Amino acid sequence: MNISPVALARIYEEDFKQDMAALKVLPPTVYIRVTDNIPQIISFIKTIIASGQAYATSQGNVYFDVKSWGKRYGVLTTIYPDTQDEAADTDKRHGKDFALWKAAKPQEPSWASPWGKGRPGWHIECSTISSAVFGKQLDIHTGGIDLAFPHHENEIAQCEAYHQCEQWGNYFLHSGHLHVKGSQEKMSKSLKNYITIKDFLKKFSSDQFRMFCLRSRYSSAVEFSDESMDDAKHLLQAISSFIRDGNAYIKGQLVCDPVREDILWERLANTKVTVKAAFADDFDTSRAVAAIMDLIHHGNRQLKAVTKDAGFPRSSVVYGSIISYIEGFFNALGMSFGERQVALGGGDSAVLSNVIDELVRFRSKVRHYALALPEEAAEAVPVEGAAGAKGPKQEQKERRQQLMQERKPLLEACDSLRGDLAAFGIHIKDRAAVSTWEIVEGGQAEQQTEEKS
Repeated sequence: MNISPVALARIYEEDFKQDMAALKVLPPTVYIRVTDNIPQIISFIKTIIASGQAYATSQGNVYFDVKSWGKRYGVLTTIYPDTQDEAADTDKRHGKDFALWKAAKPQEPSWASPWGKGRPGWHIECSTISSAVFGKQLDIHTGGIDLAFPHHENEIAQCEAYHQCEQWGNYFLHSGHLHVKGSQEKMSKSLKNYITIKDFLKKFSSDQFRMFCLRSRYSSAVEFSDESMDDAKHLLQAISSFIRDGNAYIKGQLVCDPVREDILWERLANTKVTVKAAFADDFDTSRAVAAIMDLIHHGNRQLKAVTKDAGFPRSSVVYGSIISYIEGFFNALGMSFGERQVALGGGDSAVLSNVIDELVRFRSKVRHYALALPEEAAEAVPVEGAAGAKGPKQEQKERRQQLMQERKPLLEACDSLRGDLAAFGIHIKDRAAVSTWEIVEGGQAEQQTEEKS
């Protein structure tokens, strides 16, 4: 391949940034490359050697002296230098000593150092750069469970030796592996059992992936499959549907029986307590999401639509509070509900949203005209004394049937439009007074149990 290692790295770096943006992952405050910090890494290693915790060899390698660190090594994963010893490399003092600097090999990138040409070890890169950014202590350190040993264990040893501190990292959060369903192996490029982010986003959305992740503890292994992604998609649809219905109720578009506000206020308060406790318990997102879905369940139970408005006062404040809390919860987790612009996407999304509003409003007017009977149809009275005159009920029935037959094509056109829009993920809900619409992510809108017009 006729390309320099630096140029090749930049290609993958930009590709990674694009994938993270597509998943709606916020970018870091600063990007720092190892290749831009070689002098800082060399200085870091020299300090550890001076403190007596590392040594250079005649072959140009530098190793951390694990035994010199005593019982302080292995605290994170309870692996100690006097157990499970490995066969030592030719220039190592002890089997568990790990490389801070590796002597150059043919055709590998290398840099000049006091120990000869070479490159940094795996662990020292992270220790040096994190220390340059955060100083002598980290509060929270994250990574996959497979990095706990040796990577994080060695980072701790290096940093505490360099900074001469008692505790470098306060908390380590280790995420579980992502498995392909039916396999015990983690999803990995080296195993060729992976799905690229670009291919994934052709079928699912970033919000659906977030919901898939939120349904499990971050520390647990999780199985990826189309079924698990469909479950996440259905949860998102249930949340979106509740928010739309709740807003329709607040606006008077959805007419319901009186609402038991006391029950809903209590449920909302209990949900807030449960969610806070779940996040305080090692970020238990699965329990927090379950509490939100339970709140939605009870909110939906109260939204019982009726055909006639009896004039009862609406409980707008409690539903507004519930919707605001749910949207705030998911917004904090990088997910959006209720904003059609987000679902529609693109620079012209606001215009497209207004166009759909007008289209649905026009369809609603046509539908209501087709369903309404003129006054004379209900008040038709036969001429008194006329021979063979039909009774008023019979004439009213025949007149109704005639009008329904004449206006049937209008209702069929309304149904056809609703079905056509559903194919593009736009779901129209016909209510007593007006019709509303929502975006159903993932293509074809699922058919609802509500009756067609």
